[in-house]
Amino acid sequence: MLTEKKIETMKRIVILLMLTAFISRSFAQEAVEGTREENQLLTAADTNENLRIIIGKNLFHLEDRDTAVNFRVMNRGLSILESLEGPKLSFEKYEEPDHKEWDQEHQESDRSGMARRFNGHWSGIEMGFNNYLFAESMVMPDEISYMSLNTSSSNCFNLNISQLSLGITQHFGIVTGIGFNWNNYRFGRNNSITIAENNNIGELIPDTPVTIKKSKFSTIYLTIPAMLELQIPGFSGHHLNIAAGVIGGIKLRAWTRMVFEDGDKLRTNGDFNLNLLKGGATARVGYGNFMIYGTWYMTPWFQELKGPNGYNLEPFEIGIAFTFND
Repeated sequence: MLTEKKIETMKRIVILLMLTAFISRSFAQEAVEGTREENQLLTAADTNENLRIIIGKNLFHLEDRDTAVNFRVMNRGLSILESLEGPKLSFEKYEEPDHKEWDQEHQESDRSGMARRFNGHWSGIEMGFNNYLFAESMVMPDEISYMSLNTSSSNCFNLNISQLSLGITQHFGIVTGIGFNWNNYRFGRNNSITIAENNNIGELIPDTPVTIKKSKFSTIYLTIPAMLELQIPGFSGHHLNIAAGVIGGIKLRAWTRMVFEDGDKLRTNGDFNLNLLKGGATARVGYGNFMIYGTWYMTPWFQELKGPNGYNLEPFEIGIAFTFND
């Protein structure tokens, strides 16, 4: 279970990354589009119990209260509520701000300048399969064979809710944003994992005559990428999109779940010796709104010498993505 100290650390890191990304966005918009009156507003208030920051009328709104973090970016909102069971997430969608008058006023300059602003491909949904590597192999050594997975049933789902595109040219630029990464690692044997007596990850075999039907290890991370994207014009206004870069993750939650043949279920929450942060490389290629992507996290997944038998594993995933823009 996440401790109060780790939750507080997570909150501060999220706040710092959000502020960095979206303050950069406000400067980029000013350089490309000119200054909008509603985005000139910057207010901040900090007390012992609350932190509140507003950038623009509808651009960015952050409120860090004693038990929750609420932030809004344009027409998207997210709340992270602390509870005894861990962080709880809820999403909101607001009405789009009306920039019709501003768009008409600058229509001529847009035509004479950049007919189409650079718009990257990150926000959307991703689905695929995941696994992990030991010494660059998916075959686990005998001493940690209990970590072997059923690859066909180990899957991931990502929801990328916010995107920031910084164009270098009309068809080339930097893409970043914020997303959520759900991973399910389905064990191939009738076992699960736990914290052993030596404080390492160890095998758990339930003391019951009932056979385990399903057993998996699940994680949720908040993810932030930084990618270079190249767009090659194609047919019907679509583009061949190629992107690659780095990606970081902040651990929000981890748990194990077992389902037995008699229908009983057992779920155990914990941190399972996972590091708070993970980082790696990501790449994607696609046409229009359809992409194929892959991500490999190369930083230590487990705390030093606290993984299975003291080893470290490197998670990766590969799948398809459907973006919300083109």
